[in-house]
Amino acid sequence: MYESRVEPLLSRAQFARRVVGHIGVAVGAAAIALYVGMAGYHFLGGLNWVDSLLNASMILGGMGPVDTLKTDGAKIFASFYALFSGLIFIGLLGVLLAPFIHRTMHKFHIDEEGT
Repeated sequence: MYESRVEPLLSRAQFARRVVGHIGVAVGAAAIALYVGMAGYHFLGGLNWVDSLLNASMILGGMGPVDTLKTDGAKIFASFYALFSGLIFIGLLGVLLAPFIHRTMHKFHIDEEGT
C-alpha cells in the first residue's frame, strides 16, 4: 500500500489520491459505527430513528447521551457503544494521520540516504 524506503516520494497528485482514499475509509467506518449506534438505540432503547441518530451521534462525537434509557439491555448497549466509540475515534484518527506521518518519515529517510 505504501512505498518502501527505496522508492521515490509520491507526487502531490498521487499523495492527494492516497489522502482522499483514507478519508473515504474513515467516513465509511464512521457511517457504519453511526448506523450500529442508531440500530441499538432504536431496537434496544425504544427510541425513534431521529432520537436514535441524535444519541448515536452524540456518543460517537464524544459528547454523551441525550435521552435517558429505561431498560437494562439498552443501558448495557449504551455502555459498550460508548467504549466502542472511543476506540473508533482513536482508530479513525490513525487512519487519517497515517499518510501524513508516512510521507514525513519517508522524506526523512530519503534525506538521510541522499547525504
